[in-house]
Amino acid sequence: MNGTKCSALAIAFMLLATSSYAAEGLGGSPTASTSQPAEAPQPAPLVTPANDPAYTYKTLRLNRAAFDALAARPEQLLILDIRRPDELTKLGGFPVYLSIQTNDVQRSLGYIPRDRLIVTVSNHAHRAGAIGDLLTGYGFHVIGAIGVLDYEAEGGTLTKIPVPPPRTAAVAAATASAPAPAK
Repeated sequence: MNGTKCSALAIAFMLLATSSYAAEGLGGSPTASTSQPAEAPQPAPLVTPANDPAYTYKTLRLNRAAFDALAARPEQLLILDIRRPDELTKLGGFPVYLSIQTNDVQRSLGYIPRDRLIVTVSNHAHRAGAIGDLLTGYGFHVIGAIGVLDYEAEGGTLTKIPVPPPRTAAVAAATASAPAPAK
């Protein structure tokens, strides 16, 4: 097995363990004893990878801890955000990502690197899961899907990029008629 596949397999096992323990509320090591007295019940997050029966995709649904572990290795990761521009500006997202809208993914396969682990992103991971399954079918190394609203609900911080003000007609005309800079 080559280095990329071994690394991807190791990360996948780590993610499965992290997702399982976080979703079950175990949080600790896999050998932690379950016979300890139970603490006061904590309110569960709105959506976790384990409690959303509508998520029926093969692509692993990531929680915040699993995504943060992947994001700590940016040299191996590609974050593919498939949301519309209005969703990106309204809700925010991750600081670095490739933006290809859902309807454009199949036409844009040549722009998606095949040597990276891919995490697909949407609002609640459903579109991301569907695109993750699609990309996996085309031979890409999709490691998981995440929803930005779920990430934020679990305490994660999103980056919000302000929308620039609209250009006025006078500024657009002046820019269009300006001479090209000398080379």
